[in-house]
Amino acid sequence: MSTENTDTMNDAVSDDWAQALEEQASATDSATDSAPAFETISPAPAAGGNKNPMQDIHMVLDIPVRLSVELGRTKVPIKYILQLAQGSIVELDALAGEPMDVLVNGYLIAQGEVVVVNEKFGIRLTDIVTPSERMRRVSRG
Repeated sequence: MSTENTDTMNDAVSDDWAQALEEQASATDSATDSAPAFETISPAPAAGGNKNPMQDIHMVLDIPVRLSVELGRTKVPIKYILQLAQGSIVELDALAGEPMDVLVNGYLIAQGEVVVVNEKFGIRLTDIVTPSERMRRVSRG
């Protein structure tokens, strides 16, 4: 396959995701009127420094993190794992239709629903976990 065909296919996939995001944005515009607005909080300047605080944040923006979506969990004995074969079914603790957990480096940051665009899976975030909720989940887990 030529690079021109590959570029055309990549552009088509990007256009489909862009269209899906636009549809989501237009659907949530009316819902955001009642939602509280987020404030930008500027960190306090470093002690004795003339350094721009925005330079500090730009240093970490390119650090890669692992984002994963979790369908569910279960706890099973090792002997059960050893008996698994192709076609085996593993029952999870999540119910059908429940939101998926979105984790960054293993920490829950949001929940969402699965979407499919051009036969590729994605996740539409439906709930962002607040810092206080994250702490509550860590303390009970």
